[in-house]
Amino acid sequence: MKAKLLNTLLLLTSFIGYLEWGKDQNVFLAVAEWDILKKIVSTPQSVVHPLIIIPMISQLLLLLTLFQKNTSKVLTYIATIGLGLLFAFITLAGLLSLNVKIVGSTLPFLIIVIVTIKYYRKINRQPTN
Repeated sequence: MKAKLLNTLLLLTSFIGYLEWGKDQNVFLAVAEWDILKKIVSTPQSVVHPLIIIPMISQLLLLLTLFQKNTSKVLTYIATIGLGLLFAFITLAGLLSLNVKIVGSTLPFLIIVIVTIKYYRKINRQPTN
C-alpha cells in the first residue's frame, strides 16, 4: 500500500514544477502539459521533443503502476528516472538563475523520489517468508 501512495505522490508532485523566463513569462508543469495535450491533437510534430515525451511517458508509467495489484518497482524506477531528467534541468535552471521559486517547486518531487528509493531499498533487504 505504501508503494501506491509513494507513486501517487510522485505523480502529483510532478505537476507542480514551475518555470519562469523573460518578463512575466511563467508556467506550472500541469498547465504546460495541458497545453501540450491540446497541441498533440492539432499539431503533433510541434510537441515531439525528448524533454516533453519522456516525462509524459514517465507519468503514464506511474499512473499504470497505480492500477497494478503489486506495484512494479522497475516501472517506478524507470518513471522516476524519466521525470528526474526534467526535474534535474528545472532545478539546474533555478540554481543558475538563483530563482528560489523554481528550485522550491522541484523540492517536493525530489524529496518524494528520495523517500521512494529508500522504501524500495528497504523492502529489498527484508527477508521473504
